Amino acid sequence: MKSNIIKDKSFKFAVDIVNLYKDLSNNKKEYVMSRQLLKSGTSIGANVREAEFAQSRADFTNKMSISLKEANETDYWLDLLHATEFLDADQFKAYKPKAQEMLRLLVSIVKTSKE
Repeated sequence: MKSNIIKDKSFKFAVDIVNLYKDLSNNKKEYVMSRQLLKSGTSIGANVREAEFAQSRADFTNKMSISLKEANETDYWLDLLHATEFLDADQFKAYKPKAQEMLRLLVSIVKTSKE
């Protein structure tokens, strides 16, 4: 079976975000921003999965665009959690590049699908 890079990476990213959420809520007692992070970070892959069986090219582009928006929101929550010291430098350095990679991949997919 052919590998699907965005599907695989968005799923692994969602697993990472779930684990980060567990750490933030259990160890840092941070529930509001981490919950937003959990929602947006796991929604990326969910929308990628929906796009897999899109009914049309426009539907595919729409689902991937939603994934892109969710990736951008996830990047925002990571920045905010870091700025408010809920994420330390090491955690931020571990998660930020993954969020940026999601953004780059999704921008490329959305651009290509619109052509």
